[in-house]
Amino acid sequence: MKEDLMDIICCPLDKHDLDLDVSERDDEEILAGTLTCTECGESFPIEDGIPNLLPPDMREEAPS
Repeated sequence: MKEDLMDIICCPLDKHDLDLDVSERDDEEILAGTLTCTECGESFPIEDGIPNLLPPDMREEAPS
């Protein structure tokens, strides 16, 4: 995902801002990391450059 996306996305649970924690970057593209809500504290993963903003109870666990 591009970091510019942070200007328009928000927490899907309570619509508050998200903090970005980048763990892998390729030039301007964020490949892996976490988005964390500033209000409720829920975390949303970024995997393969795609933020998963599904509520926690709707996410599929990755196979081990």
